[in-house]
Amino acid sequence: MNKPVFKTTSRKPAQPSFAVEFEAGETIFGEGELGTEMYIIQDGRVEIVKQIVGEARQLAVLEKGDFFGEMAILEDKPRTAAARALTPIKLLMINGSTFDQMLRSNPEIAVRMMRKLSRRLRETDGMLRESLGRPAPEPVVEIPAPEEAKAAAGSLERLVESRSGMEFFLAQGAETLIGRRDPVTGINPDVDLTPVDTQRSISRRHAKIHRRGGKFFLAEEIGTMNGTFVNGVRLETGVPSEIRVGDEIRCGLVPLFFRAE
Repeated sequence: MNKPVFKTTSRKPAQPSFAVEFEAGETIFGEGELGTEMYIIQDGRVEIVKQIVGEARQLAVLEKGDFFGEMAILEDKPRTAAARALTPIKLLMINGSTFDQMLRSNPEIAVRMMRKLSRRLRETDGMLRESLGRPAPEPVVEIPAPEEAKAAAGSLERLVESRSGMEFFLAQGAETLIGRRDPVTGINPDVDLTPVDTQRSISRRHAKIHRRGGKFFLAEEIGTMNGTFVNGVRLETGVPSEIRVGDEIRCGLVPLFFRAE
C-alpha cells in the first residue's frame, strides 16, 4: 500500500506543513500524477524514477536535507517523474500556502532550487541544439598565469579537519568548490566535507577557494546558511578574503586549517 502515515494530530488547512512516513519500496507519488505539495527529506533515502522507452530509470537518489516535487508548487502540471522510498523515510510535506514562508526562512533551498532549474534549462538548450544539428557553444576556459600553472601542477594545498586530521586537497585549477554532494542539482564539490560534517552544518555549495598566482582567496557562496569564518571572523557572502598557510577556516561547525607544506 502507498498510503502515508500521518504524524500530526491536526490536518487543518492553516497548518504550514506536516510529517509523513513511508516504508521502503512505497511510492510517494507517481509519474503523471497531479500534485500540490513538495517534500523535504528528514530521514531516509528516496529515489526519483522516470519511464524512458518503457523502462523505469533511476534519475537520482536523495537523502536527508534534500527536496523534491517542487515543480507541483511552481506550476500546475503533472509530475514529470515518480518518487519512491528506498528505505523507511520521514518527509516534511509542504503545501503552496507555506511555500513563500519557507523560502524566506531558508534561502539555501531557494538558491538550490534556482540552480536545479538553471541546470534543466542548460540541458534543454543542449538537446535543442543537438536536435537542430547546431554545435554547443564552446566553454570559456580560463588560462592560468605561468605561476598558477606551476602551482597547480604540483599542488599540495589542502584543508585539514582539525579534529580528525582528515585531509582534503584543493582542485588542480583556479577554483575549488567546498560543500557537500548535492543530488538535487547534480553538483559534486571538489572538496566534499560530508565525512566530517556530522551535524550537516555545511551547505551543499558552501564556499570557493580561488587560486590567483601564489595567493589564495576564500569566498562564501550565495545561500550558505551557517557561515564561513577565517581566524574567527565571519566572511561577507560573495566577498573574497585572502587566506594564508596556517589560517583557521570554519565552514558551518567544521573547523579546518589551510596547509601547503
